[in-house]
Amino acid sequence: MQIRDRVAVVTGAASGIGRATALALARAGARGVALADVDESGLAGTAAEVEAAGAAALARPTDVRDAHALAGLYDDTAGALGEFTILHSNAGVPTGSPCWPEQSTEHIERLVDVNLKGVILGARLALERMRRAGGGVIVNTASIAGHTALPPEAAYCATKAGVEMFTRCCAPLHASHGVRVCCVCPGLVDTPLLREPSGGELLGHVRAIYDALQPLDPADIAAAVIALIEDDAAVARVVDVANTPRGRAPA
Repeated sequence: MQIRDRVAVVTGAASGIGRATALALARAGARGVALADVDESGLAGTAAEVEAAGAAALARPTDVRDAHALAGLYDDTAGALGEFTILHSNAGVPTGSPCWPEQSTEHIERLVDVNLKGVILGARLALERMRRAGGGVIVNTASIAGHTALPPEAAYCATKAGVEMFTRCCAPLHASHGVRVCCVCPGLVDTPLLREPSGGELLGHVRAIYDALQPLDPADIAAAVIALIEDDAAVARVVDVANTPRGRAPA
């Protein structure tokens, strides 16, 4: 799908991968980008960057766990920017501290609800709209952790494995709705999610991996998302964006 003159929705857009993808969509010629997150100040910053890159921006505080909030986001997008045909379902929360199995029940529920339920709801509510608009593309953000066992992140890994399988199960939607659903699986990305909310220190269980691997930039993931959107042959495709060991240049 050509991005020029399209309208897109990006969740988790206040920082990191979501912000990078929103900016990449604007630079690729998107007419408008709707930005969703629970971080209102971060959304404002992303909106300013998107507009500076030449696209209209709509910043809409949204909790992706809430179907009514998602439906409102989609309605507001259509009203302000036009019907959207691109969705980057990117909102997610990290393992954080403490790790599995010391995590609270509340945090585990949040991991599942944001990382997996939010992706499923986002697609379900977008499908009929995209079908009426002539088709579309949904790109979900999973993780290499979805197919790599990281015991301290067991619950997080399970949510990302669920996103991968959900994406694969959406293959028939290309024929029934004209909607391609794909998935990008980042490795270790240098975003605020790797750090403690107070002080900015690396999360303890991340430090060894961070020291061994060259962290990816959010722009690396955004480039993979753009490639999936533009490749009309990409149906239920799951793409890894992997790290290289520190000191070794990417191939």
